[in-house]
Amino acid sequence: MKYVIGIDLGTSSVKVLLVDQNGKVKHSVSKDYPLIQRQPGYSEQDPEEWVQKTILALKQLVEESNVHPDDIEGISYSGQMHGLILLDKHGNVIRNAILWNDTRTTPQCKKIDQQLGGKLLEITKNPALEGFTLPKLLWVKEHEPENLSKASVFLLPKDYLRFRMTGQLNMDYSDAAGTLILDILNKSWSTDILRTLEIPISICPPLVETEDYVGNLLPEVAEKTGLSPSTKVFAGGADNACGAIGAGILSEGKALCSIGTSGVFLSYENDKNRNFGGKVHFFNHGQKDAYYTMGVTLAAGYSLNWFKETFAANESFSHLLEEASLSPIGANGLIFTPYLVGERTPYADAKIRGTFTGIDGSHQKRDFVRAVIEGIVFSINESVEIFRNYGKTIDTVVSIGGGAKSDLWLQIQADVFNAKVVKLQNEQGPGMGAAMIAAAGLGWFSSLEECAEAFISTAEIYEPNPENVKRYKAFYQVYKDVYPQTVAINHQLFDLRAMK
Repeated sequence: MKYVIGIDLGTSSVKVLLVDQNGKVKHSVSKDYPLIQRQPGYSEQDPEEWVQKTILALKQLVEESNVHPDDIEGISYSGQMHGLILLDKHGNVIRNAILWNDTRTTPQCKKIDQQLGGKLLEITKNPALEGFTLPKLLWVKEHEPENLSKASVFLLPKDYLRFRMTGQLNMDYSDAAGTLILDILNKSWSTDILRTLEIPISICPPLVETEDYVGNLLPEVAEKTGLSPSTKVFAGGADNACGAIGAGILSEGKALCSIGTSGVFLSYENDKNRNFGGKVHFFNHGQKDAYYTMGVTLAAGYSLNWFKETFAANESFSHLLEEASLSPIGANGLIFTPYLVGERTPYADAKIRGTFTGIDGSHQKRDFVRAVIEGIVFSINESVEIFRNYGKTIDTVVSIGGGAKSDLWLQIQADVFNAKVVKLQNEQGPGMGAAMIAAAGLGWFSSLEECAEAFISTAEIYEPNPENVKRYKAFYQVYKDVYPQTVAINHQLFDLRAMK
């Protein structure tokens, strides 16, 4: 039996999957690493952590799987999007990576809007938001000009990891689409944007397709991991593109709900001229010459994790979810807005913060947990609503990530989205998508679609309950009223906190 490895470089951990030619996961290993948050709004990581933890994870994977290294033919990557890594001319990291959930760049976003106007949306099909890479480059230019002057190239997280494993510098289109520098339709770096903002095009890496073979493992990496130096390495893609591949979202009409640290609702798009007016993201897919549109909730699974660590540190997630099931729809009149780190879709507001609305003395922990879960799904449903308003049919949704590990959460998704929700038999998220990229790149299959047919199967389908749908529509309308009623207060509190 032959194997591939999918490496998923997430925000809090790296996960490596060993997958055979039938799409079965032989073994997996995960390693955690910390965030660096020096002040409110800042979110950074040391890229060396990614490299060392990935090498440790691969070494453990090889040792524990008892698979001969020569039988592992290929590796590919999925990675957290938007994060900025600057390298000097020797390939050394200049400063910590600034991550996707860093919100310090509001002034830079305003500057981009002022200088580019409608041209930005025309070229990149996305508005200037704090999470994207271009505002981070401008922040470094304005606050750390010495670091930008030393930079020979910028990379995104999974591209830096791949560089350290192969010695090759490049970036695939699906990840480049999230930089706010890529001309989405022409698949090239935008000289207009770079010239206007006075950023040298020389720091932009070569562009490649997601399935491209980009090199082999460096001898020292092969030695440390126990893998063969002849293992072929394929470019890989952005985590959301890889999540879509791993869930089989490879044709029109298919949609994906992914609840990890952030929450994503993603829809396949083959009409490159469709215009959503910047209300949702429009990116290049990992599938060649295809696209996807998506809305984002910044603090989805992160909200539940925050609640657990803050109020129920000694309880398991499964116990918390069991408790939540004892609370009724609407959590006994309690609404949670998951704006713990700001919000992306539909508000694009870095200063908004979360709320529990409707608290009284009768509420118990079970109600708070259910309110958090429902609030996350309500937030994602705002993206679903946008897609439907633009004429897209959303009747079947594949659910992956933390939100797919609970019957309660899956049924809530079906009822709030008013759509069938599919749970996959072997759901491994973006890591599986990365493995599929390697499998297709090796020629095991003629296309990603053929690979998906072999690798992906349905475990269960959750149908919307008409009575639940009706109840949730009422609570959802209340949820949507919370933002406009609290935005001014939250902005005042944000600014007061920043003054301390």
